[in-house]
Amino acid sequence: MYRLKTRPQFQATLAAGAAARTAHFALHRLRLDAGAPDPLFAGAPDASWLGALIPKRWARRSVTRNAIRRQIYAVAQPAVLAPSAAHVVRLRAAFDRSRFPSASSVALKRAVRAELEQLFARALRSADTA
Repeated sequence: MYRLKTRPQFQATLAAGAAARTAHFALHRLRLDAGAPDPLFAGAPDASWLGALIPKRWARRSVTRNAIRRQIYAVAQPAVLAPSAAHVVRLRAAFDRSRFPSASSVALKRAVRAELEQLFARALRSADTA
């Protein structure tokens, strides 16, 4: 699994549209064609790529953003991601600060992990039907 690093990689993947959504996250997937490799993903066209997009608008504290980002990369193992595709997990809503007052609490990490597992399960179901 490779990580998305450049702005054009993120923009191309986000433009492909959302493959799955939950209350707080959206998963965008861009299928990579092995016959005509995309120059943005020239390193490994048959591999899966992953990026995390955590805006300050929805997670004000850097501790929270980094904890969510670590959870995304931990949950998204290569077996969960579609091969020959680029994926971006985007935080699209804030977690309730009254329920999770600590910026990096165990409860917040559990809630994030559970929702990410649900997101990837939905993405796998949509990939199987497509």
